Amino acid sequence: MIAAYAATLARTAVSFTPNSLRHNVAINSRAAAIRTQLFSSTSEETLVNGRIPIGSLTSLDSRAIIDNLELVLTHLKSRRASDETLEAAKKIEARNDERVSLIQTRDAALQQRNEQSKAIGMLMRNPDRDEAEVEKAKSLSQAAADEASAAEEKLAALEEEVSSLLAGIPNLLDDNVPDGNDDTENEEVEKWGEIGDLAKKLGWPEDGSFEPKWHDDVASGLNGWQAENAVAISGARFVALSGHVARLERAISSFFLDMHVNQHGYTEVSVPYVVGRSALEGTSQLPKFEEDLFRIAKDSHQCNGEDAFLIPTAEVPLTNMHRESILDESDLPISYVALTPCFRAEAGSYGRDTRGLIRTHQFSKVEMVKITSAETSMDQHEELTRHAQACLEALELPYRKVRLCSGDIGFSARHCYDLEVWLPGSGEYREISSCSNTGDFQARRMGLRYRPSPPKEAEEDKPKGGKKKKAKKPKPVFCHTINGSGLAVGRTLLAVLENYQMPDGSVVVPEVLRPYLGGAEVLKA
Repeated sequence: MIAAYAATLARTAVSFTPNSLRHNVAINSRAAAIRTQLFSSTSEETLVNGRIPIGSLTSLDSRAIIDNLELVLTHLKSRRASDETLEAAKKIEARNDERVSLIQTRDAALQQRNEQSKAIGMLMRNPDRDEAEVEKAKSLSQAAADEASAAEEKLAALEEEVSSLLAGIPNLLDDNVPDGNDDTENEEVEKWGEIGDLAKKLGWPEDGSFEPKWHDDVASGLNGWQAENAVAISGARFVALSGHVARLERAISSFFLDMHVNQHGYTEVSVPYVVGRSALEGTSQLPKFEEDLFRIAKDSHQCNGEDAFLIPTAEVPLTNMHRESILDESDLPISYVALTPCFRAEAGSYGRDTRGLIRTHQFSKVEMVKITSAETSMDQHEELTRHAQACLEALELPYRKVRLCSGDIGFSARHCYDLEVWLPGSGEYREISSCSNTGDFQARRMGLRYRPSPPKEAEEDKPKGGKKKKAKKPKPVFCHTINGSGLAVGRTLLAVLENYQMPDGSVVVPEVLRPYLGGAEVLKA
């Protein structure tokens, strides 16, 4: 039943955008009937992880909400969305009747204007015309034009309202995403490395006499922790590093870039650290998370007339590299990697993770981005996540891979894995990478599409004689975008400091990083 409904919608759906006004607005009665039958019979047995499965409905636009409101609401509730978000989805669906009525009014008025224009033309060609009739036809034509203009104006306002409501609604969830309230209910997928193995390899005392220190204490022991100096310059949640620690941070970032470029096939990109509002809207950081961004004063700088912001992640400029473009399927997937500083206001996190490098306003991150076709999206997501895992394994850092639950997953993600590295100083796993598949959620917002390759002509389809027909080009469809940290450099630094520390205060350099540190094997104060 779900498949039949999805197929019917696919034949009838139109996007709720100004361009769609050119399309037929009639609602397919068969789709409506199937929808009524489907959702009136929805029961616990038909739900997946507490929500209606998405089936083939993988795109979220206003048309999808109008035709699948019950499905969308179950996904929003699974995300623990606010009442305001739930009402926004309902309002989009409710406004559709008004939209249809306005379109019908406008089209009827335009038809009336055209008919009166023809009548005026015929009257004007008649030498014995009645001027009163001409004036009446002109009056009726003008009245119809005014009515059409008024309907169009109301329609534009309604479209703008719906677009604003849609911008605040998160992505649909993949059926594999478990239901849960927060990060305590994420699903562990796998673990790599035994917690005590590296300690044994390094020769930590086995009698329990050595208590691992936090990374900031380890860095201070190397005379490389200048946090107080940074706070005096920039305020809270800024850190400065020096000496061995600063060099170790640089070595980590260089190693990650080389690994992704040389072994994983990514193209390295140097991107701007300042982006405009539309770029952040494309990747959905705006309008939802504006309070988490660092905005540049308008009188200081603007991006093509737009508000300017410091990037919260390289995901933003990397994913926007091809905005408003139509790519060829043969060019996909596109794999980009970049090392950038990231700037986050961390609004709402005050009082949490105030110590060390866990949560700062500025940090370095190596970011991976893939632009893919819909068909390869899931496989590419798994591959990108595997590339992030390879970084941790090369450093011999124990970690676990978790699938984020519905209450913890990001706004734009439909499926997300977190990699959590073991930190002996605090005795816990902490996130070091988040790898998300957003489907076409971001691409739809930034107008990023690809043209599918034409199907190969079957032997029996070839003409036996005469001129061969030129195959029609397939219509462009939205790309899928995938992003992930490969890895967060600051958190990798703290993981190395804590896992490779020695009782005498020195830090053993992981073997893969030694070429980047002139062959140094141990860092000492």
